[in-house]
Amino acid sequence: MSKFKKKKEGELPAVSTASLPDIVFMLLFFFMTVTVMKDTDLMVKNELPLADQTQKLDKKDMVIYIYAGKPSPRYQSTYGSQPRIQLNDKFASVSDVKDYILAERAKKRQEIQDKLTTALKVDEDTNMGLISDIKQQLRDVNALKINYTTRQGNAVQGNK
Repeated sequence: MSKFKKKKEGELPAVSTASLPDIVFMLLFFFMTVTVMKDTDLMVKNELPLADQTQKLDKKDMVIYIYAGKPSPRYQSTYGSQPRIQLNDKFASVSDVKDYILAERAKKRQEIQDKLTTALKVDEDTNMGLISDIKQQLRDVNALKINYTTRQGNAVQGNK
């Protein structure tokens, strides 16, 4: 009589699924950390002007963005080709800027509400009259810290 039994041919061992939850959670954690959430869809042309002396903003959570420019081609049939203001994901008029700033300020923590910066992302072909109107609305709600968002480059030469 033999001590060892012969294995039956063709029988495969069962696949261990003990490490499967670890792998799934590791992948989930990876995708959660590398995914960037998009804030707004740009509905206006936004070719920023060039500037040779720029400074980067440190804290993005302390910035309120206002976009201005001609509507992008897919919106021109509805809104025309005149420069417009975009607040979040909607076109707005100049008179809506006050309410927008007050609403965005209310969403922020109390200790940073007075330190908020309003960043104007204005297309380089937008006329200064619209920007002046926006700035007047900002003055009315005491949002006096304004940043003009630009691209790094030599402003004298322009685009080539």
